[in-house]
Amino acid sequence: MDPVDEFAEILRAWRDRVRPEDVGLAPGPNRRTPGLRREELAHIAGVSVDYVVRLEQGRARHPSPQLLTSLARALRLTDAERDHLFRVAGAAVPSAGHVPRHVTPTAQRMVDRFRNAPVAVAVHTAIYELVLWNPLWAALFGDPSTQSRLERNVAWRYFQGSIPVTHTLEDDEAYACDLVGHLRAATGRYPDDPELPQLIERLLEASPDFARRWRAGTVGELRTSRKTLHTAVGDIVVDCDTFTGGPGDQTIVVMTAAPGSEDEQKLDLLRVIGLQQLQS
Repeated sequence: MDPVDEFAEILRAWRDRVRPEDVGLAPGPNRRTPGLRREELAHIAGVSVDYVVRLEQGRARHPSPQLLTSLARALRLTDAERDHLFRVAGAAVPSAGHVPRHVTPTAQRMVDRFRNAPVAVAVHTAIYELVLWNPLWAALFGDPSTQSRLERNVAWRYFQGSIPVTHTLEDDEAYACDLVGHLRAATGRYPDDPELPQLIERLLEASPDFARRWRAGTVGELRTSRKTLHTAVGDIVVDCDTFTGGPGDQTIVVMTAAPGSEDEQKLDLLRVIGLQQLQS
């Protein structure tokens, strides 16, 4: 089979097997397909409906690795399926020397389970690029789907002062050092990734605070911390638990407030408000 035909065929097959509820969408009435509609896949993957149509008809050739990664994530592909998608698209399968950006179905299901709870949860790559989040996370920090890849990078936003979060002085120093240390550790694990040195160079140029810590040789990992989030419903104090070393060397961040507290009530209110805005 021609690779273009194989790409189009498996894209249609994989779209048909993903149920709307698997990706947080309401099934709705009068559906002619059990899987995702083309417009739903386009929305989740961040591409136009016309482009999805052309891909499925074999009229669009040589999709970019970034697009293939988005499609693999939207379709909940396994690592083996993701690699096959890259091959039949004529793209190089991401190597072990590159930062993994594919989110496993297991990690996606975990994020989905917190959709209706006062818990903000997100998945980041080994260089802090946000790749998956639940609605409450978007309500707290802005909709990542409207941001560039650089703007979705936590280290970039932190050292640019564009994250609506404050710590105690002690926690702020520890958090900044952990961010720098985690990035330095990633340079050793992913020596072939071209985007990592580009990110480091931009941070060095843009932030003297980052540069000072980087030149000091800081190495480390993110730790649990307490944060004050500045939101539309007032300040919210949360505990931020960071789980590193997950599938694909990714980091899962979970933010919660004390059960029954006013902070938890504010998180839940913001969750509801955020969902209403997303569904309007």
